[in-house]
Amino acid sequence: MMLSLRRLFFLVLVLVFLVVVHEKILTGIGSFLIVQDIPAKAEAAVVLNTGVDIHPRLMEAADLYNKGEAGKVVINGNRKTDTLRSLESSGYEPPFKWYAEEISVLAHLGVTKDYIIAISAEDAYDTISEAKIVGEILVNNGMSNVILTTSKFHSRRARHIWRKMYKGKLNIYMAPAQNDPFDPGAWWKDGRQIRWVMSEYGAWVYYYWMKIFDLHLLS
Repeated sequence: MMLSLRRLFFLVLVLVFLVVVHEKILTGIGSFLIVQDIPAKAEAAVVLNTGVDIHPRLMEAADLYNKGEAGKVVINGNRKTDTLRSLESSGYEPPFKWYAEEISVLAHLGVTKDYIIAISAEDAYDTISEAKIVGEILVNNGMSNVILTTSKFHSRRARHIWRKMYKGKLNIYMAPAQNDPFDPGAWWKDGRQIRWVMSEYGAWVYYYWMKIFDLHLLS
């Protein structure tokens, strides 16, 4: 416990030092996480559904569709834990379909329901498992060019993982959600955004750690 507290205290001191000495360093730390490369036309805008609030991502996908930059919108969800599966096996039924809200939001934003593809990804709990499940279905359905939309701070890592996983199979582009509240120029002033940045860099470390010890991580 004392060691953890010391590490936390040291991390706080480092952050305070960075704020006092050079805000440009912190801005660079936040800006590095964000990438964007939107093609003139893609077959679909794929809304990633791991992490924080999905609504800015839905808004971005709808905007891409309305501009003619994406022919369809792909959503995924229906996550299930062992506890939920146990409840369902005993007869429990959810009061509404897992995709009901997302489709309702997209329809409200002008996306024709026939152009929304809903993928059940029960066992997707992180970016890698989501990419494996959703991406494979997209490939099997003949798609070759897709735009991912996710939170700004998650955009670089998500694009990297998808491009590594589907190299030669899918052309992957990224459109970070413009309505996402992440501010790379002031993230250190907001506790929630600090957690996002720390979590995202931690996920990068985990990704490369797993890649070192598991060569089949992205096979």
